[in-house]
Amino acid sequence: MGIAAVVFDMDGVLIDSEPIWEQVRHEYVVLKDGRWQPDSQKKMMGMSTVEWSNYMADDLGVAMPPDEVASDIIDLMADKYAHQVPLLPGAVDAVRRCAGSWKLGLASSSPATLIDLVLAKSGLMDYFTSVLSTEEVGRGKPSPDVYLTVAQRLGIDPKDCTAVEDSTNGLLSAHNAGMRVIAAPRPDFPPVPDALALADVVVDNLDQLTPAVVTG
Repeated sequence: MGIAAVVFDMDGVLIDSEPIWEQVRHEYVVLKDGRWQPDSQKKMMGMSTVEWSNYMADDLGVAMPPDEVASDIIDLMADKYAHQVPLLPGAVDAVRRCAGSWKLGLASSSPATLIDLVLAKSGLMDYFTSVLSTEEVGRGKPSPDVYLTVAQRLGIDPKDCTAVEDSTNGLLSAHNAGMRVIAAPRPDFPPVPDALALADVVVDNLDQLTPAVVTG
């Protein structure tokens, strides 16, 4: 039937949030006498809330229960977004442009509370038919769970969906779900070459997310 829906990732695609996540997590780990590593943020990109809070508690040495780690970090991120949502150039126009032709879904690794905050403050909430956090499914990215569930809720076969992703785990997740994959990598957090090679097309920015690129 051709492409019938576009499913966006949020962090790194619609908002330039990965530097904020890194700052908040890094400062928190240091405050709690943990051991931050140079690749810690890259490892957590795509993890569900349960996964990254366990990683911070177990691997980074934050001596607190993971649920408390998650709660603290989410509160800190919400405070950042309350002051300003770091929308990427072209994000709002890309969502509106795609909404004119297809159903839209959002498949994000952010907690649901942060997704709702970002979409509400950016005025994008009403454009999405299905919005899902990986904390609501069994496994985070690179598992395909979140993309498969969004497609199911949209009532569309995954092969008839185009996903827009930026990270290694995100690209793997969308590819594993059987979707057409558009990579919009961020220069500061580039995906590994093997994951980028799975994309059907790579764009430099969301202004390039045209109908022809979406449908191939």
